[in-house]
Amino acid sequence: MRLVLLTALTMVAFAANSILNRMALAGGHIGASDFGTIRLFAGAVMLAALCLVLRRGLRLGGPARIVGVLALLVYIYGFSLAYGALDAGLGALILFGTVQITMFAGGLLGREAMPARRWLGAALALSGLVWLLWPTGPVQVSVRHGLFMAAAGVGWGIYSLAGRKADDALQATAANFILASPVGVVIGLALPVDAVEMALPGVALAILSGAVTSGMGYALWYSVLPRLDASVAAVAQLTVPVIAILGGMLFLGEVLEAKTALASALVLGGVAVSVLRRRG
Repeated sequence: MRLVLLTALTMVAFAANSILNRMALAGGHIGASDFGTIRLFAGAVMLAALCLVLRRGLRLGGPARIVGVLALLVYIYGFSLAYGALDAGLGALILFGTVQITMFAGGLLGREAMPARRWLGAALALSGLVWLLWPTGPVQVSVRHGLFMAAAGVGWGIYSLAGRKADDALQATAANFILASPVGVVIGLALPVDAVEMALPGVALAILSGAVTSGMGYALWYSVLPRLDASVAAVAQLTVPVIAILGGMLFLGEVLEAKTALASALVLGGVAVSVLRRRG
């Protein structure tokens, strides 16, 4: 039960990142690359402080460190750039649909056992995502921004797979953020200049996203990952778009349509089929 609650809390933190990022960019408070860089540094500072207090020091090495750092960078900047045009819920759907594919591929490459119920649950959840994204009206989705989010999804999937090898979740997450931060500055400078002036609300939202829902949320995720199969972790993350849609309604004024509600229910049903085990 404790594992379920920790996983649910982590999913809420992931959804909050979508809402905070979209809120900052849609409000014109900050540019995408600046948001990503500040988010990265805020996460690094928070995690370094936690390691110094709780672990009495920092350890920057560890298994799959280079892979984790590079995957984190792809995720952070792909995510921020995508939310220049995508709604919070739609962005989360593209992100975690791609994560689903990436982590299932990782599970297959690692020769992880795949029970029939897990395939069925994944198929139901993905069908809900496809139905939700299928163009049935005058909605126009930016292909470029969708590709940014898909790249972020691949990055996050690889980052999650690498995190399963971590022996200390907090130290591993801190190391990834600290080592990624200087590289992030270079990436931020290399990206096209945003025609948006940084304002205090945008900086505050980026710091909140980096320090709390990213830094602390990812440390929690790394602590949960070793106890989850890759495919279960992938399917569980499909709940994030549903949470992001609800958050978008509450904080961004997005409207819930019947199609969205039904497709979200299908996603949650698929997660339940895949993750919950039979008794007896």
